[in-house]
Amino acid sequence: MEDKIKIAVVNFQTVWGDKTANLKQIENYCHQAGQQQADLIVFPETALTGYTNQANVTLENKMHYLNAETIPGPSTLKLSQLAKQYKMYIVVGMPEKVSDHLYNSAAIIEPSGKISSYRKIHLPFDESEWAIPGNEPVLLDTKWGPIGITICYDTYCFPELLRYYRAKGARLSLNVTACPDADCTFGSAKLAISAYAFVNYMFIASANLCGDEKGNHFVGGSGVVGPVPGNVKAYVGYMFGDENSDKPGLFIGEVDLSLADKYGEIPIFKKDEHGHRDWRNDLYAKLYLET
Repeated sequence: MEDKIKIAVVNFQTVWGDKTANLKQIENYCHQAGQQQADLIVFPETALTGYTNQANVTLENKMHYLNAETIPGPSTLKLSQLAKQYKMYIVVGMPEKVSDHLYNSAAIIEPSGKISSYRKIHLPFDESEWAIPGNEPVLLDTKWGPIGITICYDTYCFPELLRYYRAKGARLSLNVTACPDADCTFGSAKLAISAYAFVNYMFIASANLCGDEKGNHFVGGSGVVGPVPGNVKAYVGYMFGDENSDKPGLFIGEVDLSLADKYGEIPIFKKDEHGHRDWRNDLYAKLYLET
């Protein structure tokens, strides 16, 4: 298993409802990252279309429905060519159409050209007006070990997913997000990324929308956050809330995933000589079933 991985994350400003313009931007960033020999590039939630919902519009007339695609589909097939060209993983948020339903999904394009998706499990606010929730966590099988995928609300308010990924051996999870400057969402993102990276001893790579979109202002803050002794830091890009972190751009750098274990100062998952460990998944399963 390899430790060093070159990660690119994108602060992305959408052209709301203009899939052609957004895909062109996505392709340009992929070329930039590929030319710098990135192993992986992460784009935000709904980067392909824009995020903001249309209130009081029927599903069939909503922008997300009109611009949704199957996965694989036209846009992901184009990106598949770039993934193969640069031998790079590409992860990008988009509405995914399955029959007459939509999911808020992250398309996953592998260096081999293989295309799959992660479907957002938790839908906040008005996302349920156009999407239905997914039901399956996704762990990518890579030469750096398993890599988890979450989308926004999944990451900030449901620690179970990141803990599950870490328990399955993931040292890195990808957070595909559309986080605006509202107190509840911005506060959750700012606190949760640092806290979960620290308590799980793992790296979290976030890609966020930035700038204005249909009455929302997205805060950017795309970066790769991971543990250091007694704290966390941004190894690539920004922490949420850093000064000047809301401008469009690509941030790229190499991360040594072995530091996730080196700085794992509390042996949460390690068994002692008696076969016991601090993490009590059997007990938690029982408690969750009771609720």
